[in-house]
Amino acid sequence: MERCEWAKDDLMIPYHDSEWGIPVHDDQKLFEMLILEGAQAGLSWSTILKRRHTYRKAFSNFDPLKVSKYTQKDVDRLLKDEGIIRNRLKVQSAINNAKQFLTIQKEFGSFDAYIWGFINNKPIKNNYKRLHNIPPSTVLSDKISKDLKKRGFNFVGSTICYAFMQAVGITNDHTTNCFRYKSKN
Repeated sequence: MERCEWAKDDLMIPYHDSEWGIPVHDDQKLFEMLILEGAQAGLSWSTILKRRHTYRKAFSNFDPLKVSKYTQKDVDRLLKDEGIIRNRLKVQSAINNAKQFLTIQKEFGSFDAYIWGFINNKPIKNNYKRLHNIPPSTVLSDKISKDLKKRGFNFVGSTICYAFMQAVGITNDHTTNCFRYKSKN
């Protein structure tokens, strides 16, 4: 069975096969992926994936309401947690982004309605043959990044937004030889 060339180890293969590129419509899962993609900035995805279980514990299972109420005491706790990336700006960003996430939920009814509204709820299926053909960002990720920043989000540059779009199935960037490219999910 052929896969995208980045799915090579015991951690990345199951993520690739059962998660990456499958449309996500659950707000808590969307929040999780937005925070994890921001945490990944400058690092490899496998670095974050190895720590995802710890991230879930550290960030109240990515409940945006709980995370939005974190205080300086929580920031200090998180910066001591060796199971996550202990970068003050990324930790503070997660708390800030939880607050902005809740604002979007109030305005649009859900974050799902907001983010999928950029593509009229229809996933984009690209036709890339090789990993090196996939761009780091697109006009759409630029647009989403700009809108999120305007709304007060941090760590949502265009490249991070594009990685988020790929992870939650807004765009299907499985390469054309990959078995997931041909699947309906």
